[in-house]
Amino acid sequence: MLRRGLSPASVSANFRTRQRREVVLVAEETGSAWRRDARVIGLISAAHFVSHFYILLLPPIFGLVKAEYGVSYTAIGLALTAFNVVSAALQTPTGFLVDRVGPRAILTGGLLLGAGAIAVAALVPGYWLLVVAFALLGLANTVYHPCDYAILSATIEGKRIGKAFSIHTFAGFLGSGMAPPIILLCAAMWGWRSAFLLASAMGIAVALLLMLQGQVLMRPATPAARPGAATATAGSDGWRLLFSAPILRNLVFFALLAMANGGLQNFSVVALGSLHGTPASTANFALSGFLLLSAVGVLVGGIIADRTSRHERVAALCFAATSTMVALVGWVDLNAVLLICTMSIGGLLNGIIQPSRDMMVRAVTPPGAFGKVFGFVSTGFNIGGMVSPLLYGWLMDRGQPHLIFALICGFILLSLLTVITRPAPAAPRPVAAE
Repeated sequence: MLRRGLSPASVSANFRTRQRREVVLVAEETGSAWRRDARVIGLISAAHFVSHFYILLLPPIFGLVKAEYGVSYTAIGLALTAFNVVSAALQTPTGFLVDRVGPRAILTGGLLLGAGAIAVAALVPGYWLLVVAFALLGLANTVYHPCDYAILSATIEGKRIGKAFSIHTFAGFLGSGMAPPIILLCAAMWGWRSAFLLASAMGIAVALLLMLQGQVLMRPATPAARPGAATATAGSDGWRLLFSAPILRNLVFFALLAMANGGLQNFSVVALGSLHGTPASTANFALSGFLLLSAVGVLVGGIIADRTSRHERVAALCFAATSTMVALVGWVDLNAVLLICTMSIGGLLNGIIQPSRDMMVRAVTPPGAFGKVFGFVSTGFNIGGMVSPLLYGWLMDRGQPHLIFALICGFILLSLLTVITRPAPAAPRPVAAE
């Protein structure tokens, strides 16, 4: 019935007004959620940029540091070995700590520890202090993947998580790409110690950002369980979870990816020169195409990851195509244009895999266990980083450059095997609105 004094037209107008207000409120809430997610992604991506920048801090200035300390390349390489050994040994325990005390404080502490270690290496002379500093930098490096993925998985809206992972990975690629030119330019102008101090200031700046803006990284609501995720909670036996078949499969998957990518990034230039007589300039240009298109592929892969739940299919198709590209490069003497195009396409496919890789790990990780699981499987990167240089270097020393590409193909196909043998994911269930 109509209220006294109100005409049907007035009632209809009031109804339309309420509808418009509701639409505006929904739009405001959606916009607020998007702005919040963007702030979270920005902060975490800044930290990931710094972590990759630090990884490539020393290699561009090997010669300068070697000359100053009067030691061999092997001795300088010991600093990187210390970095990787400490990272591999302590990344999983750091993941447990992240799940217990929370990721924000640990991520901030890791940034400050890394910045402090680099500053000490710059300000206090001494070869062995450099090695110790890079061991501490390796300890700082253990926080990034457990903290980053724990925060992103717990705070980002489910419909944007694939894009969040892709932007996070892209920021790491960007840090790796920008480190060599920035470090070389600073070293040429002010010396390598000044370059180290600049890198230290970068870490401190991001740590301050986390202190000032870090409240956005915490979300009071408990994230809903995802299809296919384990039923264990944060209080379950963590080590039993890590040594379960789905998590071990992802550890092997990460290690195989690291060994394949390590061969392409570190040995493709010398292998192509030895195998086909490819000029170093051409081979380096092709490698740059691979790395650049990998970064682009990461962003494309994030869009794909948000539009499908069959992430293993995306990875399998890209792996199959990438192995074909590697075989073509290794067994056919391509001219410069074809080599650059082939390597670039391979890089694009390699980048597309990355967000699907992260989504496959997330799919089997129970809420409250993101830190320990991502810390554990990311150890595969360190395992691959320690094993692959020795293996590929041994093949080059034996005069077998063609086996470099055969081995890369083998690791890619083994990665494909770990993907296609994964159990089919459970059917998606509706997620309650937060």
